[in-house]
Amino acid sequence: MTKTLRQSGTLAGFVAIIVFFAWNLPETFLTPRNLINITQQLSMLAVVAATMTIVMVMNDFDLSVGSMASLSGIVAAMLFAADYPIWVGLLAAVGVGLLGGLFNGVLVSLIGILPFVATLGTLTVFSGAAFLISDGRTIFGRDIPSAFSGFARGGVPLDAIGLEGISLPFLTLTAACVIAICWFTLEHTTFGRRLYAIGGNAEAAHLAGLKVKRLRLIAFGLTGLGAAIAGLMFAARVASANPTQGSGLMLDAIAAVFLGMTMSRRGEPRVLYTLVGVLMLGILDNGLTQMQVDSYVREILVGLIVISAVAVASLSKARR
Repeated sequence: MTKTLRQSGTLAGFVAIIVFFAWNLPETFLTPRNLINITQQLSMLAVVAATMTIVMVMNDFDLSVGSMASLSGIVAAMLFAADYPIWVGLLAAVGVGLLGGLFNGVLVSLIGILPFVATLGTLTVFSGAAFLISDGRTIFGRDIPSAFSGFARGGVPLDAIGLEGISLPFLTLTAACVIAICWFTLEHTTFGRRLYAIGGNAEAAHLAGLKVKRLRLIAFGLTGLGAAIAGLMFAARVASANPTQGSGLMLDAIAAVFLGMTMSRRGEPRVLYTLVGVLMLGILDNGLTQMQVDSYVREILVGLIVISAVAVASLSKARR
């Protein structure tokens, strides 16, 4: 396998998927309305994957993002149900995500537990907390303020560019903002360069004077913050919250980051490459749904994609 083939294989696969669905779904797949719909469906995953990239830059993982998103959504919904103002629910949910992320950071960077083990443990802790405070029930209906759920239904009209009756969803715009912030942070700030230095060689970064433990702590906090934002977006979109709402986000986010890593020359996570991975998974999901393929087939495909992407990324790193 040549370096060029490794780097272009994912992109070629991405284009092949688009061509396949465009050929088989000529009347529905490449329509502006469906493409806009895909960006809205992907917005929560895009937020989680972009912030997951921050910790994966350091060769770390956060397996708890899905349960953290569920817990954040539940916390906000419980406060809405208790007639607290919307801003209180939003701040509480974001605070839960940030604290959860920092807790992961403490376990990994200060106590020294392996990220896989630490976040696997907190996955169950956050999930159990979501079930505990909600009594395992779904919160929906009048308990969810219309101003909150209305945000997910709103958007910016695209009439000015000839797409009458179609709007660019606020959820898509929110995800775009988070992606832009993550990209700028990792690619154009000293903080981002230090995270890449830790990912290259943590011991060398420490000897060079970097505060490795503090940087890892902050990175995990930012990933938790992203999970909380995604949880709120999810709750707003479906106008409800339940303890398992974000359970599917973790695997897809990791898959997206690994897919992006296969396009990197040095096999490193990059936010823009992660975005291509997110789009690839979203288009695959949208196309298979339109073709009425069983959802289990989609799960099998995602699993195979993860295995393939990890194998290619490992080969790229091994040959650096």
